[in-house]
Amino acid sequence: MNAAERLRAQFEEALQGPADGRGGDPEASADRLCQACVALLPVDGAAISVVHDGQTRGTFGSSSPLSRTLDEFQFTFGEGPCLDAHGAGRPVLVADLDDHRESRWPAYAPAVLAVGVHGVFALPVAVANASIGVLDLFRHEAGGLTRTTLAGGLLAARLAALPLLDLIAAHADWAVGADESAADAGWSQLASLERVEVYQATGMLMEQLDVPPAEALVRLRAHAFALGRTASEVAWAVVERGLCLDDDGEWRGSVPTRSGR
Repeated sequence: MNAAERLRAQFEEALQGPADGRGGDPEASADRLCQACVALLPVDGAAISVVHDGQTRGTFGSSSPLSRTLDEFQFTFGEGPCLDAHGAGRPVLVADLDDHRESRWPAYAPAVLAVGVHGVFALPVAVANASIGVLDLFRHEAGGLTRTTLAGGLLAARLAALPLLDLIAAHADWAVGADESAADAGWSQLASLERVEVYQATGMLMEQLDVPPAEALVRLRAHAFALGRTASEVAWAVVERGLCLDDDGEWRGSVPTRSGR
């Protein structure tokens, strides 16, 4: 078995997981694949995004809470390598976000640099030549990927399609009246990926401010940007009534400190 075959076997083993009852959980499999990227490749973090209609629809898997937050930044700011890689259908590789020649993401880049990440590498996850998501790899230190590391990342991106297809299949089964328990699980997972807290908070702001959905979402994202937090974190604070807009349009309350969840 050569090095490439051995790496593939290790990634596939990570996807299958232990015999603990979670081997068939698509999100658990995606998390394990991201963790395997960190263990097997010279990268410090990994996350898998689901992308549709030019927007990230959720973080499908991540190697750590920090990697999940880095992925969330792209939804919060509406920009980043994940969205560019999905749109172009090819990898977006940035060795150093702090390079003065790198100016593509004026909001995303400073937020990522602020948490100590310099290298970001976005690799499309495709099914039948159609991009359905992106595998993001992160490095604290600046520097490009070697040819071997890039090949390993592209392999992981191809394998990332498998648990995502499992999730879609669960949802499809629900739609045609499959087993109720399996359907409920698939529906719950899709709801979590769709950042349900953001939609709940947006609805609350729409009612409070009497504004359309787009404006409510813009206000939520803008406040997240001002705080240096993700849209999901601000949304949770709104839903849990710890944060609200007063009659003058000023934010009152606070967003809880990240717990690492």
